[in-house]
Amino acid sequence: MPSSERPIAALIYDFDKTLCPKDQQEYSFIPGIKMQPEAFWDSCREQQLKNGMDSVLAYMMQMLTQSRGTRLLTRDSLEKLGQAVEFFPGVEGWFSRINRIGAENGVTVEHYIISSGLKEIIGGSRIAGEFKAVFAASFVYGEDGLAMWPATSVNYTEKTQHLFRINKGILDMTNDRDLNGFTPEYKRRVPFANMIYIGDGLTDVPCMKMTRERGGASVCVYPGEDSSLADNMLLQNRCDYAVPADYRAGSPIENTVTLLFRRIAATHACRALHASQMDTATKRGGIPEWQLQLNKDNTDLES
Repeated sequence: MPSSERPIAALIYDFDKTLCPKDQQEYSFIPGIKMQPEAFWDSCREQQLKNGMDSVLAYMMQMLTQSRGTRLLTRDSLEKLGQAVEFFPGVEGWFSRINRIGAENGVTVEHYIISSGLKEIIGGSRIAGEFKAVFAASFVYGEDGLAMWPATSVNYTEKTQHLFRINKGILDMTNDRDLNGFTPEYKRRVPFANMIYIGDGLTDVPCMKMTRERGGASVCVYPGEDSSLADNMLLQNRCDYAVPADYRAGSPIENTVTLLFRRIAATHACRALHASQMDTATKRGGIPEWQLQLNKDNTDLES
């Protein structure tokens, strides 16, 4: 099947603890300010409670506060910090392999990030070039190059708006008009049924549930042998699948995603066949679908 005729399958990932084992700040930023991870995250929680803050804005404020007097919070330095991020087994070879598997199963694969972490750190990581778009928190930078204010913040409920950006193909964060405007389903670039959301925990639940409820699929990954949280999310119908965070060839997540690609391709083919037969029936003198619906609506009103 020519690539232009294949449906798009969107793989949408959280980042921290989904693709990498720890919060991204713990690889080099927190050691750079001479703090232990527990102490840093405790200070973020204190600020959140003290000021009634959103948790993402609280950690961004603490990064600004704790890094004063250093050059750790420039765009370039944050991107360099991203080079230290380590990944779960198989992640760095996952993208090219899963793209090939997608093509073999009749879909064109696109990869996206929706994360509460920092876009700059993700952008400096070794896998940054694999994504069509990265939706994450970011800073505004002053003339001296230092971060001075949050530009964007993505908490667990705000994540869901970015599913609609992917759905409609509106990836420009400044374009709210088209995002909030009406777009007929048939004009939406990536149907929700073609989305596979991959996350690791409770902050991913809104995206997981929205994806599932609109016909897509959600996968919860877990590190090592501790599957308790993922199992609970599966049993509570918050996700569709629970698999180890192992992205190597032949892994459960690869097998799961491959099956979902086949489902997406089959659904697309069935819809195309239905549309073709509807068109043929109309040309043969049948009643078009819109007229059938109009007749039904009028009958309902009369009754």
